[in-house]
Amino acid sequence: MTRRSAKAAPELDTNDKYCLKKPLTRGEKVCAFIERYCVAPEGDHIGQPIRLEPFQRKFILEIYDNPDGTHSAYLSIARKNGKTALIGSILLAHLCGPEAVQNSQIVSGAQSKEQAAVVFELARKMVEMSPILSGLVKVQPSGKRLIGLRKNVLYRALAAEGKTAHGLSPILAILDEVGQVVGPVDKFVSAITSAQGAYTNPLLIAISTQAPTDADLFSTWIDAQQSAPDPRVVCHVYAAPDDCALDDPKAWAAANPALGVFRSLDDLKKQCKQAMDMPANEPEFRNLILNQRVEAVSPFVARSVWEANGAAPGDATRRKVWAGLDLSSVNDLTALVSVDDTGGVHSQFWLPEHGLREKARKDKVPYDLWAKAGLLNTTPGKAIEYEFVAKYLREFFDRHDVQALAFDRYNMKFLKPWLEKAGFTEAELEKFVEFGQGTASMTPALRELEVKLLNNSLRHGKHPVLSMCAANAKVVGDSGARKFDKQRARGRIDGMVALAMAVGVMPVLAPKAKTIKKGFAAL
Repeated sequence: MTRRSAKAAPELDTNDKYCLKKPLTRGEKVCAFIERYCVAPEGDHIGQPIRLEPFQRKFILEIYDNPDGTHSAYLSIARKNGKTALIGSILLAHLCGPEAVQNSQIVSGAQSKEQAAVVFELARKMVEMSPILSGLVKVQPSGKRLIGLRKNVLYRALAAEGKTAHGLSPILAILDEVGQVVGPVDKFVSAITSAQGAYTNPLLIAISTQAPTDADLFSTWIDAQQSAPDPRVVCHVYAAPDDCALDDPKAWAAANPALGVFRSLDDLKKQCKQAMDMPANEPEFRNLILNQRVEAVSPFVARSVWEANGAAPGDATRRKVWAGLDLSSVNDLTALVSVDDTGGVHSQFWLPEHGLREKARKDKVPYDLWAKAGLLNTTPGKAIEYEFVAKYLREFFDRHDVQALAFDRYNMKFLKPWLEKAGFTEAELEKFVEFGQGTASMTPALRELEVKLLNNSLRHGKHPVLSMCAANAKVVGDSGARKFDKQRARGRIDGMVALAMAVGVMPVLAPKAKTIKKGFAAL
């Protein structure tokens, strides 16, 4: 910083022409600074003074005029709603505006170098396009730094992959697209937030679309504030209802408060049509455009397709059925799913009774409530008791005309003695079919299941446990060799595995199967 440049810089005026009769609040000064000195850095309004939208002004005022003081602020909105420009405006207010603190540091953090560069470049453009700000801020492009000359404030754009968060002490940290963080903990974010301890009143601002799942970092922050509000946390979430239709204009407006201003209505309509015409695009549309907690990576079956098959399955007593059994190890979910000759899908699930509430909290699904409602069977103790599964299978065979029951050979050696004790005959045991979990068996099964779902040939009755598994199920590989990706699944998929095996042993695919008689002989 040079003394000459500081003298040459014009003085800032943060008086609002609409509020001359009384002193401005801290938040009003920030708003006045942004609208007086910041210009749109790009887009249709490039070079024009920024005019804060009501949702932006509300967010800023609640941050800076909070009587309890604000230590964290979260804003979740859909893409293309002026998010990055708002970040740039706020950091400039701390760099050279009314929030500047002598010799302080500011950082913005993003998960990638490219995203971190976007924030810096927009802030740099806003400085260089303003005759006033260009005399108050020094730009250092090589290090992605801006220096507020009047109070020697340093701003740096950081990326998680750059590993440069340590050694800093930011009074303001702005996290861009923190919704991209997978899981509840992130070392980069922790390094930034822990570095703020040098100040009595540091401020953390996170502006992002929603994270894909409840277990991700940004979701845990939002949910914690909504369940147990902290007066020092500001949390604004703009999202469409979970069950909304893709083409619902009210849902669009709920997630896009800048619709028609920053967010183009024509572009939104175009993306909506693509999502409706191609179900594989639906998850991305719901996550990025409707700001819902949906993984942008396509699941095996789109939610709209799954819901289209949600009619009641009907009674399968004495009907021909084909079933799939996915046995768990110790205390995980065991699933039996069958398909009758009319397309009705019938589901049964088991979990150990002991620790059911704890498992519900861990998996973030209401296992305990499902059990009370009769939608989930529980077995005594801490582990799945195969005796209860065998007894149910005995009743299942007695009630239905079972054509084939597919199983994964893993853990079947523990079930076999209980099947024999339950009175299964040799002829009944031959109806059990060993079904591999690799691409050789799963590729044709997934193809047939996909065809049935797209043709609305199934009726699963919206069973909540099976629907949970459907939402979590993803596949790995291409159309020529696919299988369920169990390693990267965010939640239980056992029900969908069982459904795919059931479809896999239906008549069109059954000739490729091996009988359990051969499988037992090898166990």
